[in-house]
Amino acid sequence: MSAQEESQIRHDWTREQVLALFKQPFNDLLFNAQVVHRRHFNPNQVQLSTLLSIKTGACPEDCKYCPQSARYDTGLEKEKLLEIEAVIEAAKIAKASGSSRFCMGAAWRSPHDRDIPKVTKMIREVKALGLETCMTLGMLSEKQADHLADAGLDYYNHNLDTSKEFYGEVITTRTYQDRLETLSHVRNAGMKVCAGGIVGMGEEQKDRAGLLMELANLPHHPESVPINMLVKVAGTPLAEEQDLDPFEFIRTIAVARLMMPKSYVRLSAGREEMNEQMQAMAFMAGANSIFYCDKLLTTPNPKANSDMQLFERLGIEPEPYQVDKTNAEQEAELHQTLLEAKTDAQFYRAG
Repeated sequence: MSAQEESQIRHDWTREQVLALFKQPFNDLLFNAQVVHRRHFNPNQVQLSTLLSIKTGACPEDCKYCPQSARYDTGLEKEKLLEIEAVIEAAKIAKASGSSRFCMGAAWRSPHDRDIPKVTKMIREVKALGLETCMTLGMLSEKQADHLADAGLDYYNHNLDTSKEFYGEVITTRTYQDRLETLSHVRNAGMKVCAGGIVGMGEEQKDRAGLLMELANLPHHPESVPINMLVKVAGTPLAEEQDLDPFEFIRTIAVARLMMPKSYVRLSAGREEMNEQMQAMAFMAGANSIFYCDKLLTTPNPKANSDMQLFERLGIEPEPYQVDKTNAEQEAELHQTLLEAKTDAQFYRAG
């Protein structure tokens, strides 16, 4: 399959086709991913986001990787929902540091309706600063998704985490279908989707392929796809998990780029454990977004000045903030994307 064929917008991937991408010779895979990346993005720009924990710890879920679960003793101090003033101050600092998107995360199974007015005010205040907004609050009802969209939320993050088959080995307190339904509510409300997963949790390559297949076969590709390397936290069930081969991580980035050519692929959690060479290879494989802050919710992240030093050495620039399109422009773009998806699906079925 040529790089041009791989860059078509598809929603009909099979597990075998995805595994075939993973099995390509490493140099061929990175070359093909780079060709596709250059077709849709400036290869020397990376989008910067800042992530703030607005409510920390005491989550009732049993996600085996998460230090915020109330079920595990990780020494994490619980914090109530932050006051709006503290969130706005953090957003101002993020913007001054070069971030274009401000992400707010709360350790909830799902938000209570009583919390929605406060988080919608956060959205409006952060947007007023000229930043894109993203939130991750757990599962959403249709009504809650509509409230967030009405407040102007640009992105909602809700990761699938892993493949459908491996999911039960990591989480038992919510189902895979629960996650898919939240993504559907987010999309139907008119927000952009941020959805990815975590690798290095003991899954096999077929599960990494399964995760990317689920994401790429959604009716509309997530606009942002975070690929997280497991951060092993003492006290969690995965604290002693064996390290994932770095080349396998880079393969995952490259395959994500080939399957979702127009999506931002974010190099997310785990960067603290990656050397500069590995991060540079991830950018070559098609990653074009990072979290740019000292912490990702509760785990360490490379210092901002270190990121800028690496960018300078690689000739990479932060992607400039794009002014929001009008609703009419967004609808036209979505309509065109759906038409492309329909045409591509017909092409591949015919082939």
